[in-house]
Amino acid sequence: MPSKLGKSLCLFLFCIFTFCQALAQTPQFVSFAAAQPVLEAMRSSLPPELKASLTAGTWGKWVHTSDKEIRSRIEEGEENTLTNLLRMGVTFTKEDPITYEDLGKYGRSSAVDSIAEKRANDLVRALATPHPSEGMLEMRALLERKGFTLKTPEGQKKVKAYLLANLARWRDDVARAQAQTKTNPYQAFKDRGISTDSNLYPDYTIQLHLKHMMDQGLLKPGSVHRIAIVGPGLDFVNKKSGSDFYPPQSTQPFAVIDSLARLGLADPAVIEVYTFDISSRVNRHLERARKDAAAGKPYTIQLISSLSDQWSQEYHTGFIEYWQKLGDKIGKPGVRIPVPESAGNIWNRAVSVRPAVVLRVIPVDMNVVFQTLPLPPDKQFDLVIGTNIFVYYGGLEQSLARANLGTMIKPGGFLLTNEALPGTAPTKLADSLKTSVPIAKSPAITDYMYSYVRQK
Repeated sequence: MPSKLGKSLCLFLFCIFTFCQALAQTPQFVSFAAAQPVLEAMRSSLPPELKASLTAGTWGKWVHTSDKEIRSRIEEGEENTLTNLLRMGVTFTKEDPITYEDLGKYGRSSAVDSIAEKRANDLVRALATPHPSEGMLEMRALLERKGFTLKTPEGQKKVKAYLLANLARWRDDVARAQAQTKTNPYQAFKDRGISTDSNLYPDYTIQLHLKHMMDQGLLKPGSVHRIAIVGPGLDFVNKKSGSDFYPPQSTQPFAVIDSLARLGLADPAVIEVYTFDISSRVNRHLERARKDAAAGKPYTIQLISSLSDQWSQEYHTGFIEYWQKLGDKIGKPGVRIPVPESAGNIWNRAVSVRPAVVLRVIPVDMNVVFQTLPLPPDKQFDLVIGTNIFVYYGGLEQSLARANLGTMIKPGGFLLTNEALPGTAPTKLADSLKTSVPIAKSPAITDYMYSYVRQK
């Protein structure tokens, strides 16, 4: 066991190292000169203020304002997490969940309305308890930031009304998103709050895509040393599995390291992983995990999965094998939180990630649409990965992000994403490999992963 002096020294060195990293990794807003080729190519899609005057001055003003607007959508995303907790949470109520099918009936079905009322009452009571869970505590902090209180009956009544109003808003947002998905699936959430919720399915697709890239000769063993993950996620009350029995956790950075190690592409002991996120919750969470790791504490992840009868046999077999092995390259089996009976058909196992691996992950507060890291050639990334994140932006923002990320990727490196990005504006990234992952045949469901290569 390390001595108290040893632990204190480790923490001191960790703080010094973190401070030096922060100084070296300070994001800057994208200059007008860097953005101008994209703006010129997309003049018809520019907002009115840039159409009227496309100058460095108007760009600087617009980019700062737009950055603030995008960051404000994080709070709406947290509201969506709170709504998913109301709909699907299992720790605070015995009422039936409100599925997406039920959600469409809210306000028009007395049965669904009754369930929503009871679940709202139960959730308010849980939020008001003196010592709620970590996830509940974060949701209570959100309510307090918005001016609500749970300390009085009148305050609790207002919180309940707010919860039910958000449920109705979410119902309408889902309906709009479903309609938009039919016409433009890769920008379906451009008008919605930015959620930090995540799940394991994109991580499985990433591993399949990395293997496809190796098979095509695009990646070589041991070739990945430095990567960035855009929007690493902070999962709580997963909207697909509907569970809130585990604390908030960030899975993707560690799942990606595990896949890279499994495929022989990277050494988890020396790989550098940067996460780019505009959510202070996400960044604080990862920084806290790093601080704990510096003191010798591992990071435990609950590996939640919910299988579907619609899955093809091939996808079912492949995902189960991925789920069973996930984490064995970066840690060991951890303490599994039992799945409550009311959570339904959810599988769970846990992995305890080694502290040394956790310390390889460095969070950076950065908006990849409007901010960049000016990196020397030897610090550019081999891979940048972003899943379920660019869907929150329109075509102009996606094009700016593609161009911006291209400047941070080394020649021959790749951007990987499960959303097709526009290629109309000039960037350093060229379309490369596409992986299709059939999930179900009836109805037909397919996941995709795209590679964009940095041209030499």
